[in-house]
Amino acid sequence: MKKIFTLLGLGITVSILLMASSPQEKAGPRANEYIVIAWNDLGMHCSNKDFSNMAILPPYNNQFSHVIMRGSESSMPTVMGQGSGVHVTYEVPGNTFSGSLAVVSKTNFWQYATHLFGVTLPDNVGLTGLGLTGTMHDTVNYYEAIGIPVTPYQDNNLTTPDPYQLTLIKAWDAGNNLLAQTQNVIPVSNEISCVSSGCHSSEMNILNAHESVSGFNIANKPILCANCHADNALGMPGSGGAPPFSQAIHQAHGNKTNDCYKCHPGPITQCFRDTMHMGGMVCQDCHGSVSNVGNTIAAGRQPWLQEPSCGATTCHGANFAENPGKLFKQSTGHGGLFCSTCHGSPHAIFTSENPRDNLQNITLQGYAGILKKCEVCHGYVPAAPGPHGYNPVGIRPVSNIIPEKSEVLQNYPNPCSFMTNIPFRISKAGMVDLSVYNLQGEKVKNLISNRLEAGEYKAELYASKLPPGTYICALYVNGAGDLKKIVVVK
Repeated sequence: MKKIFTLLGLGITVSILLMASSPQEKAGPRANEYIVIAWNDLGMHCSNKDFSNMAILPPYNNQFSHVIMRGSESSMPTVMGQGSGVHVTYEVPGNTFSGSLAVVSKTNFWQYATHLFGVTLPDNVGLTGLGLTGTMHDTVNYYEAIGIPVTPYQDNNLTTPDPYQLTLIKAWDAGNNLLAQTQNVIPVSNEISCVSSGCHSSEMNILNAHESVSGFNIANKPILCANCHADNALGMPGSGGAPPFSQAIHQAHGNKTNDCYKCHPGPITQCFRDTMHMGGMVCQDCHGSVSNVGNTIAAGRQPWLQEPSCGATTCHGANFAENPGKLFKQSTGHGGLFCSTCHGSPHAIFTSENPRDNLQNITLQGYAGILKKCEVCHGYVPAAPGPHGYNPVGIRPVSNIIPEKSEVLQNYPNPCSFMTNIPFRISKAGMVDLSVYNLQGEKVKNLISNRLEAGEYKAELYASKLPPGTYICALYVNGAGDLKKIVVVK
């Protein structure tokens, strides 16, 4: 303590220290509070709007969620699920109906559902029995709603698609007391029409092209493409020796276009909208050309079940690999959470170009991007490394160039509110202590007390739990010290 006050004399007098009033500490997250984190398994679900002639995909969307009881410095977070007494409901505010046998409102799917899928559905109820509101199914440590029959139209506008509507996901205890809630995008588009893309004159033109196919009966429309062409998205094996649907489409169009938005939603929807797209990547960087997609299926790849891997050596590498035999959307990691919990959905990996995708994380941690503010779940900033080796209080080497002197440089950003970087230099290997003190000379954060080799380093200070005010960052290397002021604002 004597040492820090001696160093403070470099720029701050004792009288100023005595006059400084201690700021009121802002309350941080409390233990036993709950949070809900929701996501969808695809960046975009697709559905026909008109089912009178042919059907590619029905109204069928999925939502998932984790409910987490926040931890503290003395207890780990608890991920709720079966047997926890917590149940989760979902709704799509502004979207309360989709269609019926009697009224064609947002789609005519319900008029043809029996013919296409052999089931008679109640109004506004999808193929799995779910409606636009309901209770999510609880599993071991997450909740799911599979097959929500949402359409890209809100109740008050049946003509202009809104492909990025928001669900409202609520967690309740056994006494039906609200624990927490969140909003999450439920992406759906019917911008998959072969006609609207400008390629075919009509859907009947497509069906007529099949008349020479043995067993094809154009009079039996509407035709479900997956009855003949296997489609893993629907879990349908196909028949008659026809190639899988994805193979047939991509091989037939590969010599005509390399524009994925001709079929996938689309020039208006813009379903590829994530941080990779913002970085200049295009669909072909991961999937290859349109022809390549079809040809790899012909060579044995299973569409929807075998897709590009994050852990490929040409991509992020083994430290970011999916679980063996699983896709990114199926993989879990830190604390049993899904990869999508923190990173977002495929094609909408954080940060997204669509503000609605970012809304949940802004609400949880105060900014868009990957969910990596540890206290959101833990209630405080743990010192131990987290997923992928991420260490919120870590020290990162910057350069092995030996500097002329040991010193701490000015932090950036300064002032800071959540996180700031503290660069420092070590001229000679030895014991290093890097700590943050308040103006009363009390240590509020120790960033490192260990031996370091000579070189340049960067520390990350997470200041969200520090009261606003001025602090002193003190670097001691083999007994010699250096100081810099840090300003925390809220």
